[in-house]
Amino acid sequence: METWITSIMNEYGYVGVFLLIALENLFPPIPSEIILTFGGFMTTQSELSLGGVIVSSTLGSVVGAVLLYGVGRLLDMSRLERLVTRYGRFLRLSAEDLHRTFGWFERYGTWAVFLCRFVPLIRSLISIPAGTVRMKIVPFLLLTTLGSLIWNAVLIYLGAAVGASWESIVHYMDVYSNFIYGLLLVLLVLFVIVQVRKRKGIRPE
Repeated sequence: METWITSIMNEYGYVGVFLLIALENLFPPIPSEIILTFGGFMTTQSELSLGGVIVSSTLGSVVGAVLLYGVGRLLDMSRLERLVTRYGRFLRLSAEDLHRTFGWFERYGTWAVFLCRFVPLIRSLISIPAGTVRMKIVPFLLLTTLGSLIWNAVLIYLGAAVGASWESIVHYMDVYSNFIYGLLLVLLVLFVIVQVRKRKGIRPE
């Protein structure tokens, strides 16, 4: 996949960055870390500029997010769950991923759209519950743009800073992803424990 991504960016420049990031939002298994860090590296080897890559990638993020927002408006939770159960294996998604994403939205409300831009996998899926609950489009666009801009800019700058060693960033992002997944698991376990104690009338210490 890395070869395919880098060849598209080499061939199409800003348009390639835009299309790849839009696809990354629609198909989460496509790694944004590779797209963005290589895009940063390309600014040191071609006529691409840091500002241009940041703008084109952020536009791609917003377009992809809006499309998933539209999916959320069209489909309710039960239909989404059936689709993920049937086709999720092709996208490496599960019903658990879907429930986790809706859980983030229920816990943090509209701010989840911003916060989840920094959480692997969920960063793309969070647009679906936003659409399902009919979140107003203006705050959705503002929070999506801001979160995407920060995430994209950081990785692009890192790619430009390390130059030809841009692939090393992907390794560290894998470590970051595993840390976030572990943290989410711990929070989920704590949440379950608290809920069980509440049902039993036991207050957490």
